[in-house]
Amino acid sequence: MILLGALFTNNFRKINLLYLLNAIILQFALSFLLLKVPPITNVFNSLSNGVLALKEATDKGTGFVFGYLAEGAPKPFEVIDPGVANIFIFSGLMLIIVVSALSAIFWHWKILPIIIRAISTLFKKPLNVGGPIGLSSTANIIFGQVEAPLLIRPYLGKMTKHELLVLMTVGMSTISGGVMVVFVTMLSELYTINLITHFLTASIISVPAAIMYANIMMPSDIKTEKKKEIEESKLYRGTMDALTSGTQDGLQITLNIAALLLVLITIVTLVNTGLEALLPMVSDEPITLERIAGWVFAPVAWCMGIPTTEMQLAGSLLGVKFILNEFVAYINLSSIDPSMLSEKSRVIMLYALCGFANLSSVGILLSGIGTMIPERKSDLISVSGKALIGATLASCFTGLVVGIIS
Repeated sequence: MILLGALFTNNFRKINLLYLLNAIILQFALSFLLLKVPPITNVFNSLSNGVLALKEATDKGTGFVFGYLAEGAPKPFEVIDPGVANIFIFSGLMLIIVVSALSAIFWHWKILPIIIRAISTLFKKPLNVGGPIGLSSTANIIFGQVEAPLLIRPYLGKMTKHELLVLMTVGMSTISGGVMVVFVTMLSELYTINLITHFLTASIISVPAAIMYANIMMPSDIKTEKKKEIEESKLYRGTMDALTSGTQDGLQITLNIAALLLVLITIVTLVNTGLEALLPMVSDEPITLERIAGWVFAPVAWCMGIPTTEMQLAGSLLGVKFILNEFVAYINLSSIDPSMLSEKSRVIMLYALCGFANLSSVGILLSGIGTMIPERKSDLISVSGKALIGATLASCFTGLVVGIIS
């Protein structure tokens, strides 16, 4: 897995082995603490109960606005198949709006900044990143890939290309809190484990993994530090401003996800139809993008610890995430017969798919961060390819680490 990242480095000789070793040790240590130490796992169990309560409360609000279309709302007709009656945008995506609003309020109340700064101290010195990058990277555990850089907007224009690479790689290797909660509800029937614990762990340990791959692909010792004359951006003017801004951001994210799912699934279906008509079947099955992706990513799945009998299926899920997005990959994962993947493989894939690393995210990042620093748009474009590959490998490395720990 390390050598896969080294294939894309621009200076193999300058890779700092100390930072590489620190990143690996940090990932294993955090994985052990978050998954094996009872006091910490008990806290996450409490968070899981909070997620369920949040889901129930969101269903109440969704039911008031959308009536019987909401999940759990009484229907004015007999439901023969509850699975078919489920409407994804109302049953899952509404959570993103609520969590986005709550995150904005907790940030304004200085609750999240304290937690994020505490965690960021773990990454700064061992991984050789400056204060602003450490803050933004850690904020990705809660915020989205575009929202987190807003916290350090005054520093963005002064950052090196290496730091911009770190920023984009971390952004695509983690998921936001709102999306995390949606995935918990999507996969609850497939997994008997505490999903919120694993998703939080995935986002936390993917931060040093992403920084590690950025340090491998573009080694640099230059870092931007905080200066007294530059203050961090104040995002909100008051609690109501945080509430309304967070709600608007959540709505925008929800609509973007719904639109991307609609368009991408349509395009893939069309391409698969064309491939089925043009190419012969292999093993009595048609050639599809998912099968092609499975062949490409199967060796990566094997490197993560997936058995050879399951690596084609696991590689296909990785390819779907890379080409489309993690939503489609998790939907495919949730529909797979549990017997087709072992329990350990399901845990590894849960982590490997946990991240925004896909082609559409590159466009979202270039648009979002490019709007903040238009003068650095060319630098952002030049590192975007490495960022996508680094973020994909970072999520896979997270799956590898957790597979060993578990």
